[in-house]
Amino acid sequence: MDFKPLVTLLAVVNPLAIVPFFIHYTQGFSVAQRRRTVVVSAFSAFVVIATSALLGLQILSFFGISLASFQVGGGMLLLSSALAMLSSRPAEVKTNSNENLENVDDSDSRVSIAVVPLTIPLLTGPATMSTVVIFANQAKTVLQEVTLVGYGVVVGLATALCFSMARPISQALGQTGINVMTRLMGLILAALAVEVMAGGLTKLFPVLAGGR
Repeated sequence: MDFKPLVTLLAVVNPLAIVPFFIHYTQGFSVAQRRRTVVVSAFSAFVVIATSALLGLQILSFFGISLASFQVGGGMLLLSSALAMLSSRPAEVKTNSNENLENVDDSDSRVSIAVVPLTIPLLTGPATMSTVVIFANQAKTVLQEVTLVGYGVVVGLATALCFSMARPISQALGQTGINVMTRLMGLILAALAVEVMAGGLTKLFPVLAGGR
């Protein structure tokens, strides 16, 4: 059995690196809300990988979307999230604000964070989807396609494990540490967003890849 697709997916998705973002987006959540976010994120990551493996090329072709355009769009979404993190209020203020919303039925909006931006595009962005599509193209048998989908299950379980570790990490850092980490990760995310968009733009406009 070829484990190269699994190793590659784990490296590209890298759920451990997304833990700081999970901590940021789930501040003020109850234990139940945080647990539900973990489950939804893990399941959503599996769904994205499985869908990309089975229907990725067909979906993009149906809508007339190239992988390059998908990269640019995903990069813009990443940049939007990065700017929000860089300009966010201190964690103490955010927590108090969330506490005031406890009486409001916002469970759906809170869980949606598990899908966007945690799963898409942080966990399974254009790089992950394009990687899965490439391996799907290389699959010669139904068994290989099913195995690729099974690797999505492994990635989902790895995501759940890493996100479940977020609470003790958060307690160890404290609010000040979280505030510093949030802005640092926001800066890193902004740089990643530019890289993703640049990759897509150079494919759409090859002249941009030429020398200065």
